[in-house]
Amino acid sequence: MKVIDGGVLAAKGFKASGVHCGIRKNKDKLDIALIYSEKRCSAAATYTKNLVKGAPLVVTKNHISDGYAQAIICNSGNANTCNINGMDIANETCKLLANKLGIKENDIVIASTGVIGQEMDIKPFEIGVPMLVDALDKGTSEEANLAIMTTDTKQKTIAVEFEIDGVKCHIGGIAKGSGMINPNMATMLVFITTDCNISPKLLQKTLSEDILDTFNMVSVDGDTSTNDMVTVLANGMAGNKEIDEKTLPEFAKALNMVTKTLCKMIAADGEGASRSLTCSLSGAKTKDQARKIAKSVISSNLLKCAIFGSDANWGRVLCAIGYTLEDIDVLKIDVAFRSSKGTIPVCKNGLGVPFSEEIAKEILLEKDIFIDVNLNSGSYSAEAFGCDLTYEYVKINGDYRS
Repeated sequence: MKVIDGGVLAAKGFKASGVHCGIRKNKDKLDIALIYSEKRCSAAATYTKNLVKGAPLVVTKNHISDGYAQAIICNSGNANTCNINGMDIANETCKLLANKLGIKENDIVIASTGVIGQEMDIKPFEIGVPMLVDALDKGTSEEANLAIMTTDTKQKTIAVEFEIDGVKCHIGGIAKGSGMINPNMATMLVFITTDCNISPKLLQKTLSEDILDTFNMVSVDGDTSTNDMVTVLANGMAGNKEIDEKTLPEFAKALNMVTKTLCKMIAADGEGASRSLTCSLSGAKTKDQARKIAKSVISSNLLKCAIFGSDANWGRVLCAIGYTLEDIDVLKIDVAFRSSKGTIPVCKNGLGVPFSEEIAKEILLEKDIFIDVNLNSGSYSAEAFGCDLTYEYVKINGDYRS
């Protein structure tokens, strides 16, 4: 398996484009994206658990209930949530796109991201849809990625090449997400394409299992969005035999490489973040326990503030572990801080150990920080991904609508 260029266009048979259609006030910012497959695809998706859901999610869930789709359209700048005409806008947009592409409305995934409760009009979509389709032959994955970004400061994209039964296959993805990140699933927009031949049932099974250790293990601010989803389209154009249980592990491994990379990119680009944060937890009694505790550690606002200040305040790690109320022996817990500058143990058997504050600060001044936690109570492990909490986060969200 190797990393390659191309994003969502790395897989055979996919095209993409991104344009400005007038949803966002800034004309220099692209605000609507399209991903299209030459062939109808197996489709799988996971959705936010927030009870308040954007109209596009409701429409998408209905559209791909049969396990198939052929196109994805997504706008930024307006979440199309809590709007009186939200369902009408989403359905009409799909109708416009279906007519322009010559496909069925039910074969379209639709998504939106941006401000909640902001009035929306169909006119930008009437302008944007023809532009998107006309731009497909020269469009890029980069343009599509730019068009779905809101407060993101960096593009998030990855593609890999791998083999299934000796046939070269590809998986690529783009994502947006830097705030309202606390998935349950999900709190970002992630669009993944592959040219593998795989049934809708196996594709959904693989995605649903994968997110438990990837997107559901990311937290930037503890807020779960109303709109976001992870979607995978597989068009089978690589020419491999249909993936079965025997060859599924290779596909799952490649998918996980894409999803985990996008997770880390989302965490590192958290709103106002200056450092990425990974909790690497081991020694848990169960997988669920490992996930719960690792996620609790990187979600602690007090710990996130400490990381921002390069303060080795390890007590906040134990505090975050303790309020999970998991069945653990606190007097077995070991904690260490790690970065490219080295590793420094700060807690052994639940108690503090002498360490150099100067060396600890040097370690915590690096961009990528790891918190190694060993519960010493079992054989299960998990990773969770987050970022520090800075003054800039408050500034960004204090005037988000403007």
